[in-house]
Amino acid sequence: MVPEAEVQDVLAELQRLRARVPLLAGALAASTDGLVLAQDTPGVEAEGVAALTAASLGVALRMTEATGRGGFRELLVRGETGYIATYAAGSSAVLTLLAEDRINVGRLHLEGRRASTRIGELVDTALRRTAQPAPVSHAPRPRTPPAGGPLPHRT
Repeated sequence: MVPEAEVQDVLAELQRLRARVPLLAGALAASTDGLVLAQDTPGVEAEGVAALTAASLGVALRMTEATGRGGFRELLVRGETGYIATYAAGSSAVLTLLAEDRINVGRLHLEGRRASTRIGELVDTALRRTAQPAPVSHAPRPRTPPAGGPLPHRT
């Protein structure tokens, strides 16, 4: 999972994005498997949107692969009253934006792509840092197992 400090940085990026794009009704960063990382989505259930984003991401990935269009970059859905735009954000996250119908779609893409790049960098850096093994201790190890029975083992 992403450490709290980076989650706060992602949330700050979402809030700056919403301030720059007035017709943006909500912004959500999620893992590719549908877990909310940070959200600024007033009036919208973030967990549900994150889960639906993961499902639509699965379909979009299959479409890009089946048509030979390369890796997933973005997805735009237009409803009667607005847009839902999803952008790849690094190797393990996505950015989903909810926009009013009157938004300039070019501006939505411009700002969404910039924010997704920044969020991707934050999340990927945090995940690399947490995945690094703990420093090796140079303290001597006991040669016999501790009392109380055998050591647990994985099968």
